[in-house]
Amino acid sequence: MLSIVLPAKNEAESLVTLLQKLRVAQPEAEILVMDDGSTDTTPAICTQYGVRCLSAPYSMGNGAAIKRGARVARGEVIVFMDADGQHDPAEIAHLLEKLEQGYDMVVGARDWSGQAGVGRGVANSIYNWLASRMTGHHIEDLTSGFRAVRADRFREFLYLLPNGFSYPTTSTMAFFRSAYAVAYLPIQVEKRTGKSHIRPLRDGLRFLLIIFKITTLYSPLKLFVPASASFFLLGLINYLHTYLEQGRLTNMSTLLWSAAVIVFLIGLISEQITNLTYKRDG
Repeated sequence: MLSIVLPAKNEAESLVTLLQKLRVAQPEAEILVMDDGSTDTTPAICTQYGVRCLSAPYSMGNGAAIKRGARVARGEVIVFMDADGQHDPAEIAHLLEKLEQGYDMVVGARDWSGQAGVGRGVANSIYNWLASRMTGHHIEDLTSGFRAVRADRFREFLYLLPNGFSYPTTSTMAFFRSAYAVAYLPIQVEKRTGKSHIRPLRDGLRFLLIIFKITTLYSPLKLFVPASASFFLLGLINYLHTYLEQGRLTNMSTLLWSAAVIVFLIGLISEQITNLTYKRDG
């Protein structure tokens, strides 16, 4: 059985068209609209089209809606897609076909034209590059919200997922960290219906933290070892300079070397915590 989970907040306008297309594309699928505290007619639209709508009493965030949907979905495979009309339901069949080739997650990858503005496009390119370096696998679209997953695999990481907009990043890195197979398929993205819920200032600062989260979710030492080495080299350069100029060891060199040791130890502890985070009972 297939379940389709749509996190939605005030997306009544786009749901009218989207739900009709979903019924045509996947008539046997369970469709779940996870209403994130909408104040429009989202529940009424779902009732009109015979779709199950689970409404939260207040807005908890996109990631929270995803987690609630994953918990109640009855399908062995879950497709997550945005409710704003960007994703074409006809693409679901392609994701499922790829999933059946032995993958645990298949992600719809957007090209540059599918990015929401130049700033978001540049940021996503940086995320993709960094995540590819961390995992050793080519990651085409780290932040895409259109993906098909095996439900039992995805539920293993619900406790890791944030309530905000970075659930795609977290789930992707968790799958790679646990050696679950991930594939990417190119998709076309339509212009969203209605107004985006992402605020550049608030969410821009939050997205900067994703860079650090990418690393700590996969291998903290890959971040902390280069940082530690940088402090050590700066201390060495400062020592050579002051020794040649003044013939002595200064406090700054000692401070930089101490920072190098501290940063390395923090990375080592973080690596152990990460290993424990992904440890599973038999």
